[in-house]
Amino acid sequence: MRIGELARRSGVTERSLRYYEQQGLLRSDRTPGGHREYGDWAVDRVIRIQSLYAAGLNSKKIARILPCMQDVDAGPTELTTGRLVDELIEERERIDRLIVDLLRSRDVLDEFIDTASAAVTRP
Repeated sequence: MRIGELARRSGVTERSLRYYEQQGLLRSDRTPGGHREYGDWAVDRVIRIQSLYAAGLNSKKIARILPCMQDVDAGPTELTTGRLVDELIEERERIDRLIVDLLRSRDVLDEFIDTASAAVTRP
């Protein structure tokens, strides 16, 4: 499939796909005319990249992780190491800390909303 089709099927922009290639996260073959071509596997790969970015990982770390993950089910490949698992556990702990901080911030906002709502008259 061409880059436009991959963008449509994966829900990301063509610009993002080009960036993923520059970062070594995605690869394409080239037609004789120089157009990018991707296999069906690329849809799962792009979705995986997006989820790793959403988790707060940077492209360098994602580039290290992707060869260790199968595109279809994210299961481990033969390249998965104990060190990688330890790094992923650290990332999960970082995300857990962020969640705790966000919940604390939400609680502060809720308290203010409750207090402000009681003090404000509404039309």
